[in-house]
Amino acid sequence: MNTINYPLILDGGLSNVLEDYGCNLNHELWSARLLKTDPELLVKVHYTYLEAGARCITTSSYQATVEGFMRSGIDKNEAEKLLLSSVTLAEKARNLYYNRHGLTQKVYIAASMGPYGAFLADGSEYQGNYGISEEALKNFHGKRIRLFATTGADFLAFETIPSYLEVKVLSELLDQYTKPSWVSFSCKDELHLNDGTRIEEAACLLANKPQPFAIGVNCTSPKYISEIIDGLKKSAPGKKIIVYPNSGEVYHVESKTWIGVSDSYGFEKMAAAWRKKGADIIGGCCRIGPDHINRIKGLQ
Repeated sequence: MNTINYPLILDGGLSNVLEDYGCNLNHELWSARLLKTDPELLVKVHYTYLEAGARCITTSSYQATVEGFMRSGIDKNEAEKLLLSSVTLAEKARNLYYNRHGLTQKVYIAASMGPYGAFLADGSEYQGNYGISEEALKNFHGKRIRLFATTGADFLAFETIPSYLEVKVLSELLDQYTKPSWVSFSCKDELHLNDGTRIEEAACLLANKPQPFAIGVNCTSPKYISEIIDGLKKSAPGKKIIVYPNSGEVYHVESKTWIGVSDSYGFEKMAAAWRKKGADIIGGCCRIGPDHINRIKGLQ
């Protein structure tokens, strides 16, 4: 991983940009539904983030699973093809960017994999208490990892992971793979994952393993990020630190809407502070858009 020029700037939220284009995402597949219904719009959003300054784009597969597609009436073979197409669409956007701007800056692609709670589509990733076995979690994540490990994605990105058990499962599964990966927790405050586990306990599970190369936090209020960085650096000093918070608004599960007002003006200042504290990979999650990413593209 020594070839990456840090800080590496990520993209922001996918769903908020799609909603700006008029998409109704009130569906159990969320933005993953567009892999079938409007793939070119996903290319457009990826490209928008590249033009804004992102140098790593995450695929539109956060809520995409074979099980989820099959639940919606899609057969297994097509479901697997749809998952794999998320990488192809990101590659298409990258090639468009290279064709316009040349190869002066490397663009990375991260294959996004959400937690088990994202498959449930009921907001469970904000609690992490799924009530299923460790073996069931291994089976769930193992299927997607095997698929995405065969693609041209540069990274495997495990996002919004809210529980100690899920971190443990991922740590064991990743022992079998060499494709670089990151694991990003979802936290309810500066000290705890959403299930109540202390962040340092989760970080210690990964600290001495070759995979993932980076650990961090996403879909978490920006007000907690600085202290989380401090805790991660103490618990896993050999890992790169990745942070991509949401806007700080509150998600209302029943209406599938965000309540609150996004303040974009302080994002650049906060990102500079996170970089100073030691964050290596910085971007945004829900409600963070291209304007926010454009503000931080010059971080040093």
